Amino acid sequence: MKRILGRSGIEVSALGLGCWAIGNVWSASDGKTAQGWGDLDDRESIRAVRAAIDHGLTLLDTANIYGCGHSELILGEALEGLRKKVILATKFGNDFDEKTGLPTGAGSSPEFIRKSLEGSLRRLKTDYIDLFQFHDWGFPAEEADSVRDTLENLVREGKIRSYGWSTDLLPSVKVFNKGKNCTAAQLQFNIFEGNPDLLSYCEKENLAILCRSPLAMGLLSEKYNSKSLLKGKDIRTTDTEWLVWFKDGKPSEEYLKRRDAVREILMSEGRSLVQGALAWLWGKSENLIPIPGFKNEKQAVENVKAMELGPLKKNQVSEIEEIVGFTPLFN
Repeated sequence: MKRILGRSGIEVSALGLGCWAIGNVWSASDGKTAQGWGDLDDRESIRAVRAAIDHGLTLLDTANIYGCGHSELILGEALEGLRKKVILATKFGNDFDEKTGLPTGAGSSPEFIRKSLEGSLRRLKTDYIDLFQFHDWGFPAEEADSVRDTLENLVREGKIRSYGWSTDLLPSVKVFNKGKNCTAAQLQFNIFEGNPDLLSYCEKENLAILCRSPLAMGLLSEKYNSKSLLKGKDIRTTDTEWLVWFKDGKPSEEYLKRRDAVREILMSEGRSLVQGALAWLWGKSENLIPIPGFKNEKQAVENVKAMELGPLKKNQVSEIEEIVGFTPLFN
């Protein structure tokens, strides 16, 4: 399965891999609050990326802040000799100290953006980024013209090929969409909840949507049940307001019940639960490109193989929405 990345003309696999988890263990600026997904084996992360590419993946999404540079470093190593086979998306907007591994703030000035880009290029061992995304969800839309204009300049200079904004707010996407080379938005979308208004806008304007949390941070898999309890330095063990699918390491009973109510539909035609959740997104819209995370080669390959089975049927998409009580966000 292939997709065109918005109006950029760039062809990508219909699924990307989100590389937050391979940033490994890291924390917020307080040095305590977990922001990663636990302790991973970097060698396994590299094997997973390469195996996914072998199975047809061409899109990888990361951010400079994931692991305070570590995710980009691991990707740079994994892609040695493979850069021309993939489309690289990364994000800017946050700053950090690579030595301490702690976030140090945020920024949006032209100088800040250029410095962030140079750091990402160095860590990823490349001389251009295919999709460069603003990673400040709530940045005021009325102040974003200069950010967009800086990104347009970077396209003209050949440093980036296209850009977008990782935000669920329609006014923000509209500001970026005034730029010729804006091609995507990144927002939360899965069988439980998403933003239909922003989806409709992106379909009309031919913008791709990279779907954050397409598997509800892992809840849409067989790995978790009502007895599960995550431990260690995993963001899902924190009491984070926006993290509704897990709380203090426990999967939400409500969301588990909703997941299980549509299990049979999701697993139709030999799909795994994970593959069904991804297939629902493809059935919802051709503009949706899920970017599920992964922690090992098995998970990465399972995600990528979902493309072999294609989207769910439109009637299945609608039935799932009705059963789980799909919730429109940010309307």
